[in-house]
Amino acid sequence: MKSRISIRNRTLFFGDLFLIAVSVAAAFVLRLNFGARLADFIPQIITMIVIAWVVKPLVYHWFGLYRRVWVYASTQELKLIAAAVSAASLIMFAVISIIQILRIFPEFPRAAVPIDYLLSLVFVGGLRFSLRLLAENRTGRQVMRERYRRVLVVGAGDAGAMVVREMLKNPQVGLTPIGFADDDPVKQKQEIHGVRVVGMLKDIPRLVDIFHSDEVIFAIPSAPGRVVRAVSDVCRLKGVPFRTMPGLHELLGGKVSVNRLREVDITDLLRREPARVDDQLVGLSLRGKRVLVTGAGGSIGRELCRQVARWEPAEMTLLGHGENSIFETLLEMEDNYPHLSLHPVIADVRDRQRLQVVFSQRKPQIVFHAAAHKHVPLMEANVEEAITNNVLGTHNVVETSLEHAIERLVMISTDKAICPSSVMGATKRLAEMMVLDAARRSGRAFSVVRFGNVLGSRGSVIHRFKRQIAQGGPVTVTHPEMERYFMTIPEAVHLVLQASAMGQGGEVFVLNMGEQIRILDLVEDLIRLSGLEPGKDIEIVYTGIRPGEKLSEALWDKGAEYHPTAHPDVLRMAEDDILQGEALQQAVESLGEMARQADAKAILQRLDELVPGASVSSTPTPEITAIV
Repeated sequence: MKSRISIRNRTLFFGDLFLIAVSVAAAFVLRLNFGARLADFIPQIITMIVIAWVVKPLVYHWFGLYRRVWVYASTQELKLIAAAVSAASLIMFAVISIIQILRIFPEFPRAAVPIDYLLSLVFVGGLRFSLRLLAENRTGRQVMRERYRRVLVVGAGDAGAMVVREMLKNPQVGLTPIGFADDDPVKQKQEIHGVRVVGMLKDIPRLVDIFHSDEVIFAIPSAPGRVVRAVSDVCRLKGVPFRTMPGLHELLGGKVSVNRLREVDITDLLRREPARVDDQLVGLSLRGKRVLVTGAGGSIGRELCRQVARWEPAEMTLLGHGENSIFETLLEMEDNYPHLSLHPVIADVRDRQRLQVVFSQRKPQIVFHAAAHKHVPLMEANVEEAITNNVLGTHNVVETSLEHAIERLVMISTDKAICPSSVMGATKRLAEMMVLDAARRSGRAFSVVRFGNVLGSRGSVIHRFKRQIAQGGPVTVTHPEMERYFMTIPEAVHLVLQASAMGQGGEVFVLNMGEQIRILDLVEDLIRLSGLEPGKDIEIVYTGIRPGEKLSEALWDKGAEYHPTAHPDVLRMAEDDILQGEALQQAVESLGEMARQADAKAILQRLDELVPGASVSSTPTPEITAIV
């Protein structure tokens, strides 16, 4: 490789020598015109060529024009050429001025120097950039010879244009764009980076056939799930591979590029309509603040860290009791936000003294409390742990936050806290009560954000279904009409930040989860995304509703009042019948004592007494491996 570069640079050197002579001669011709008078200046022309042969190669070498690989030339190299030619011309002008002063020649047209300067810019730059053009043409011919995969790009917006530009700039990815499909009538038959908009989304089946597409790439990050599903179904029927850019919320703080392309995931099919974002409100609440996230190694906690970081907090403390998960969060954050001050802390929210030390050292201003035990069946089998972590742990976080004058605290809760039939749901409802009671006592902006199931979180039903599909089935579903609210993790956290910024204190914010989704539809989508057909390649087996399990979920109690907020996807609940003050404090202490005595039966009965609508003690324990 080195010998090839040195040969190429020698070629450039001799090319420069030839073009230097041409440039000087042309400068005299343009200055004097052809004719008898030009012959009188032959000595001057030869002298200037000799001077140029000495000065220019030396200056070009000093500026590194013979050390560059010009097939990768860019505007930076263009600036370098301009600087080198300018420096050489200034030296030339100085030498020729000295010659005139010494009257070595009776007449020496100094105007030839600026003309030579302009011609040198063209010749030096043209010679080098021609190498890049030759390389690009050679690459283009190579692409045609190797027949790179022909790609139809869906979406002719910013994301689609950037993806196409990346394909053209990086032929090693093995993709060549053949056209755009976009529903904007203004863009039809227009070209972006030389690639034409050839039709609308409804034309995709025809476009795939006409252009012999080897692949379809979906590049509309803001598109809702129904649009992704429609294109995905077309590609599946046509037998054409289909990849997509991540959704809008996944791209927050990230970059659009070919490297971000991935196979279509179930989260893409369930994308929400893009929500309006009050950037100013969220930015004011987070920018320049010291933020602490509990449970920072979990699915929700880690996504909170990702999205909070893009608002440029002063520093962020990642608190969790799992050292490996905190370490993974730290590595990701350091890669994506190298200038952000990060502080990993291994601590358990059940350890009040440890929390006191951490809060004293880090002095957080905002706390996001995402640490909790959330697996429903496991908590039924470990009632005491649910109390110590979800109830006593939250009590510790809340009281420590009050003692250290935390400005804003946001607790992540769940729809399972409504009329809970599980220990997990009941403990989360008690945790909500503690946050709201602290807000009433202190007047600080402590609030709760409640939402349903999130796709892709650890322990999610999706992982179990995928595992069953990978094993060849059957996939087990409790009931064909079983339905649940679902939201992707980035969407949920995005709305959590919106809600937290609006919180004045004492609110329970409920996220608009959209329509409930049938578990059966979810399973069928997962099977199809795996390239198989439900009922044909993978059997679906119904196991029956488990004791205490609901066919559908609720986000608030029956008869509860809720109010709209400034954000269409965030509602505020009116909570009236909750435990508070001394009664709540006594309830927490009694549950803690029962947990220390391992009296699970007494805990279940007490939870039914404390939590509105709870039926914990009468609900049979589900299978330990159950997920929904």
